[in-house]
Amino acid sequence: MPSLKEVRNRIASVNSTQQITKAMKMVSAAKLRRAQDRAMKIRPYAEKLNGILHNISASLEDASDNIYSEEREVKNLLIVVVTSDRGLAGAFNSNVVKTAVALAEEKYPELAAANKINYLCIGKKGAEVLVKRSSNVNLDYQGLFLDLRFETARKASEFIMNSFLSGKYDRVEVVYNEFKNVATQIIRTEQFLPIPVKAAPVAVTEAVEIDYIFEPSKMEIVKELIPKSLKIQFYKYLLESNASEHGARMTAMDKATDNAKEMLKALKLTYNRSRQAAITKEILEIVGGAEALNN
Repeated sequence: MPSLKEVRNRIASVNSTQQITKAMKMVSAAKLRRAQDRAMKIRPYAEKLNGILHNISASLEDASDNIYSEEREVKNLLIVVVTSDRGLAGAFNSNVVKTAVALAEEKYPELAAANKINYLCIGKKGAEVLVKRSSNVNLDYQGLFLDLRFETARKASEFIMNSFLSGKYDRVEVVYNEFKNVATQIIRTEQFLPIPVKAAPVAVTEAVEIDYIFEPSKMEIVKELIPKSLKIQFYKYLLESNASEHGARMTAMDKATDNAKEMLKALKLTYNRSRQAAITKEILEIVGGAEALNN
């Protein structure tokens, strides 16, 4: 049985940890409200813009007019891995990294064997793991969550788009967490470039017959609309991941607080038993000493 001092030290340590986890839960709850509002507000705008994009792209007479939909042999792949800058969020970051690695090894085994898979890390936690697995890791945009605004996200999306147009990458996949609720985050893998026109939702494909009035011209609008839609879509990925991070951390800290509470109960029970045993031992020693003196 541990000594009273050891148990007291453990109780103090667990109690301190419980206060920290409770405070982190409250901080994440406050941040979650703002992050969730931003993610929910951009969803309808991004979805509507994406639907219009699919309609217009499908109506183009020549598919080559849309340079962002150009399908070519995949010789170099870029996987954008969206994680967080901090841990203590359960399996939030590890699941994204595992999904990205599985995507590379299972869907593109030949590229993986030839070391033709590149990673662009958004968030420090994903970068810490991937730099140990691959030499083709871009860390230029890993700190986007330090100042998450459309302007900062736009720079990363423009880099990706320009790299695709220049032929540096033939396909771009994005792995991120989509926010569903506080306790649930869904890992999504989406093809960012080339734009998968044929993969449009049923509701969108049924709306291809919409007769738009183009002013000044269809091609000028497409050239303006497609880059803007891609930037909005990329910004949406980041907002979804940011909301998911705070939800995952809030849930993890809530469970950690409950576990600390249960541990404190067990430690206090152990402390009381040890204290009772020590008192009983002292009483027995006193009684034994008194009996020895009487004899």
